Amino acid sequence: MFLDHPELQLDTNLVENVIRPFVVGRKNWLFSGCPKGASASAGFYSLIQSAKLAGFDPYIYLRDLFNSWEREPRTLSYKDLPQIGAICV
Repeated sequence: MFLDHPELQLDTNLVENVIRPFVVGRKNWLFSGCPKGASASAGFYSLIQSAKLAGFDPYIYLRDLFNSWEREPRTLSYKDLPQIGAICV
């Protein structure tokens, strides 16, 4: 396959780099205290990785997201995800 399509990469570095934080986090989730704590940690990992994949600085994205919640309290929805919403402008 790779001989017929030289534009394809011969490695899985991209995928491995994307899942690395989850593998490292797996050890930390053991000490989340309870299932709800583990769920909250997983949620933050998802937000951070979504921001990175969308090209945003995760710190700035979360800062702006939390500031918007301060002005208008609400629950997290799909509209808050970085690839959909325009929170970081």
